[in-house]
Amino acid sequence: MKTTVSVIKADIGSIAGHVTVPDELKEFASRKMAEYVETGLINSFYVTNAGDDLQLIFTHNRGVDNPEIHEMAWKVFSEATEKVSKRLKLYAAGQDLLKDAFSGNIKGMGPGVAEIEFEERKSDPIAVFMADKTEPGAWNIYLYKIFGDPFNTAGLVIDPRMHDGFVFRVLDVVEGLEADLSLPEDTYDLLAIIGTQSRYVIKEVRRKSDGEIAAAASTTRLSLIAGRYVGKDDPVLIVRAQSGFPAMGEILEAFSKPYLVAGWMRGSHYGPLMPVPLRYSKVTRFDGPPRVIGLGFQVTDGRLIGPVDLFDDPAFDRVREWASDVTEYIRLHGPFMPHRLGPEEMEYTTLPQVLKKLEGRWEKAD
Repeated sequence: MKTTVSVIKADIGSIAGHVTVPDELKEFASRKMAEYVETGLINSFYVTNAGDDLQLIFTHNRGVDNPEIHEMAWKVFSEATEKVSKRLKLYAAGQDLLKDAFSGNIKGMGPGVAEIEFEERKSDPIAVFMADKTEPGAWNIYLYKIFGDPFNTAGLVIDPRMHDGFVFRVLDVVEGLEADLSLPEDTYDLLAIIGTQSRYVIKEVRRKSDGEIAAAASTTRLSLIAGRYVGKDDPVLIVRAQSGFPAMGEILEAFSKPYLVAGWMRGSHYGPLMPVPLRYSKVTRFDGPPRVIGLGFQVTDGRLIGPVDLFDDPAFDRVREWASDVTEYIRLHGPFMPHRLGPEEMEYTTLPQVLKKLEGRWEKAD
């Protein structure tokens, strides 16, 4: 029997602005998830947060995009909103619930979703990454480093099970199209598109030799669903490790540099993605900087064993210091590009409402 790992997240309310999810909200979600374990719908779960996003990590045997599973997550978010977030008057209560009722698949309704289904190996370690204050395309450079860059991942050169490379499925979130690109032969073609993170998003990665799933990411862009600024997209990512996949250390090595990502304050700025432990799972300075939480699990007989707080290690202290240095520099630009996003992205923020006030003040230039 195949095991499915699902990570479904939503911003349904936070304390002290967009800073973090209060314990009461996580405890309520945990009680609801425990009820679904008792019914047999899911096998195991772990509830946590990445900044102001509530994260549901769980296993089951119903495959990806299962309506019952997605409805379960929708109910957890909806009930937590009504019974906790609104009662406590949390900030942005129910922000990511863009629909009034469940419609069969939680994708496109606001919450972010990443799921993988696989036959368990002798040992099946996975990493779950959860980012706050950024967009789905933020994973692009990290997935390329993990599965396409031999300077990051030695196994691409020396492990015969990885040497043939990986296939990247890329989604055009504007046109709703997707394409498969195979590495190493399509490396330059892949890089030509995924550098435009706001439009082209890596959806999943599979091992070329047998098509086995290696990674899956959430791809929902809330601004494109709602046509307006509704918060950050705050993506999640699942990556399988070891034995024919990159080693856990190779996966984490991709996060040894704080690459610039879009999002941060009001979804309108570029900033460094800072890898932090769970104890720093809150966003403060300028609602940031953007950050990523990494948890490691074993998938054993359909259940999650763990987690290990992957970035709770002094080996990543220098990366955090580096991200802080980048933060100091880029914040100097204030409302100017390149700190602020370009005009094509700003049209989905609240800026157009400000520009509308100036419409009658423009005159034809000589």
